[in-house]
Amino acid sequence: MAYRSLLPWPLIFAGQLAVALLGLVIAVGLAYLAFVEYPTDFLDLIGIILLILLGIIGFKVGGNLGGVLFPEYNVAEVAVEGPITRDGGRVSPTVPGHPTADDLVEQIDRANADPAVEGLLLKLNTPGGEVVPSDDIREAVDRFDGPTVAFTTDICASGGYWIASGCDAFIARDASVVGSIGVRGSRLNVAGLTDRLGISHERFIAGSYKDAGSPFRELESHEREYIQSLIDSHYETFIDRVVEGRDMDEDAIRETEARVYLGSDAYELGLVDDIGNRSDAESSLAERLDMPAIRVRQFRPEQPITVKLRSGIERVAFAMGLGVASQLVSDEVPLPE
Repeated sequence: MAYRSLLPWPLIFAGQLAVALLGLVIAVGLAYLAFVEYPTDFLDLIGIILLILLGIIGFKVGGNLGGVLFPEYNVAEVAVEGPITRDGGRVSPTVPGHPTADDLVEQIDRANADPAVEGLLLKLNTPGGEVVPSDDIREAVDRFDGPTVAFTTDICASGGYWIASGCDAFIARDASVVGSIGVRGSRLNVAGLTDRLGISHERFIAGSYKDAGSPFRELESHEREYIQSLIDSHYETFIDRVVEGRDMDEDAIRETEARVYLGSDAYELGLVDDIGNRSDAESSLAERLDMPAIRVRQFRPEQPITVKLRSGIERVAFAMGLGVASQLVSDEVPLPE
């Protein structure tokens, strides 16, 4: 794709303001002719009101158009933070956890569709998560039409590394925790506990493997092999993704045995491209865009109005609580010696 240089801030502001004012003038002019110049009597007042409303709408539309014609940014940043899951660790419809995998895919695709965005900066601070949601985000990164640079702060492991390995460059801090190229599955076994409590478990299934992994009985050997084969299949896919994205030797990846490494050691092994911070990631992306500098806009998922209201109420309640507590604490409480 062809990259364009951003205009200086004063020219961007002037261009956006000019387009917004043009929208205002056009809307007011049309409204004046339609509702003020020609109406009679009672319609005059309504015309003036509509003129004002249409003027506001025209200014808003012009402002949006100005933002497209004179963008303030040319790089999108999307943050993958916390466990990667389909529901984001949501505890209720009004109390979400981290952005869901679907939210993150939507943000990357929205950035890709934005004509002002020419590069993607991916912030990763995650211990990993579910296989398919991680791969969904990785595929969204693959679809992005432009250079992609990932950087991590504290940790980029397992599903996080699955995603990072698909970027054009991956930068980590010296002390970042990176790697864990492996897949884990587990099951709870309460068969012994139910026996001691005298609780029985009856099975009603169709298909020999329908309840393979049930916590209420011991695994049979063929069931254990079956479940392990599923884990192995995911592991092979993980290896393939890293080989494809990092252009690394397959044996070298397998030799990591799903270990995690500090950033400096991961760099020596070729798991990351450079040691640095966010600023270094921005410089790397600017170099790939052949620009002296970039301007970044953070793409975040839209929050429901209920979440925004809850957040506002919690902040108000916290502030009130601090106020009450400060009044209850006596000035005469002795300080520790």
